[in-house]
Amino acid sequence: MAKLGHAKIPLFISRNRRAEQFTDFYYNQFDADRSQLAPLYRDNSMLTFESAAVAGAGPIVEKLTSLPFAKVKHQVSTWSPSQSMVVVDEEQRPMNYSQCFQLLPDGAGSYFIFNDIFKLVFG
Repeated sequence: MAKLGHAKIPLFISRNRRAEQFTDFYYNQFDADRSQLAPLYRDNSMLTFESAAVAGAGPIVEKLTSLPFAKVKHQVSTWSPSQSMVVVDEEQRPMNYSQCFQLLPDGAGSYFIFNDIFKLVFG
């Protein structure tokens, strides 16, 4: 059984199911309390949010908690898991975005977010 932060994700489940569990956990936590996302990142994790790039769990959580919107409710419409990434496309109004996560095993039976890329989609 692997963990993502405090969420347990079985190693033997399919890539699709693992991606679904990850996105459910991540966005529920983001919507409830972004400061609690720290266990999902490590010191070597990277976040690119639009044109801002930050590295390390602390600075990433600082960036996420400093975002100007106070209330958020994600509605994931599609996600596409690959060998080591989860790509999320948001197609619901009022704000469209695409977010790509690269998850890596941490060697202790858990996964962490190594790379997180977020872009707003205009048009």
